[in-house]
Amino acid sequence: MYEDLILAGVTGGITALVDYLSAHVLTCLIPAFFIAGAINALLNKDAITKYLGEKSPAYKAYPVAVIGGLLLAVCSCTILPLFAGIKKKGAGIGPAIAFLYTAPATNILAVAFTWSVIGADFAIARIVLSVTFAVMIGLIISKLFAETTTPAPAPIACACGPADIPESGKSQKHVVLFIATLVAILFAGTWAIFMENRIIGIPLRFLLLPLLLLLIVIEARTWFSKDEQKAWLEETWSFMKKIFPLLFIGILAAGVISALLPKDFLGLYLGDNTVMANLIAVLFGTFMYFPTLVEVPMAKMFLDLGMAKGPLLAYVLADPVISLPSILVVRKFMGTKQTIAYVLLIVFFCTIAGLIYGSFAG
Repeated sequence: MYEDLILAGVTGGITALVDYLSAHVLTCLIPAFFIAGAINALLNKDAITKYLGEKSPAYKAYPVAVIGGLLLAVCSCTILPLFAGIKKKGAGIGPAIAFLYTAPATNILAVAFTWSVIGADFAIARIVLSVTFAVMIGLIISKLFAETTTPAPAPIACACGPADIPESGKSQKHVVLFIATLVAILFAGTWAIFMENRIIGIPLRFLLLPLLLLLIVIEARTWFSKDEQKAWLEETWSFMKKIFPLLFIGILAAGVISALLPKDFLGLYLGDNTVMANLIAVLFGTFMYFPTLVEVPMAKMFLDLGMAKGPLLAYVLADPVISLPSILVVRKFMGTKQTIAYVLLIVFFCTIAGLIYGSFAG
């Protein structure tokens, strides 16, 4: 009996890993890693953070904070030294919190992977609600608490990606166009319109991808020095070697658990879109820690085991943003009261988000 369980678990884990590798890695994750590498190596972060100061008007500071967070592929631990850095440079607490929330919740890797694995509607809901909550939480905390200057903590070790980012001296217009071409490669490889439609019997993506790949090579060689090209590739490789092993372990574990648990297990407790079901999902995501992107295969497993889509979104919105380790660190430079308010607001908004989405998703 135990041998059968072990065999079923191992088979389920390997099957899940093979499915993810074949369906999501080549056309989704690898282009996303190159995008994240280009952002980290070439984009000038100072051009963003200088607009986050305490005296910057909210209509400028919050969009910049959200955009800055969207462009970074980091988890709830890697974002902490970056958050501390912009706070030390004079960023207001509200925009800084919007940045702290957005980066792990809706970065390019997370959105692309969610879109590929769970679906477009779920990924769009994740983006829209995360951005909305980031701004609302930042505004609320900035109104509740006066600005205080607290020494930034030392960067903490994290296996999810580099915190120190080299800056490029190149024209930022070229950097933006270069990143846009990489995003086009991602879309051409993953969007159904390019995968299903054909020209003279050939799928559109097989016609577009070679042209886009040639264009990205031309742009890289024309616009950037060899040192900048090397920095881009090194940043991309840094993401891959640090995230892929953790992601594979997470996918394998999710496959094993999915194979061993009864199919209706979560359906019994989290199969309905109730306040309690959403709250339980949020609390689980709040205090558990998974490396960046691992929340996506975990969410797919929960969905397959019967979790309703409302609680599922509530979990996905909460899990990447905070964890017990990150809460303990945030408290060191936000203070106990602000940290409690931050956590409670996340729990409240994510629970409400699950209820709203679940009522439409069915």
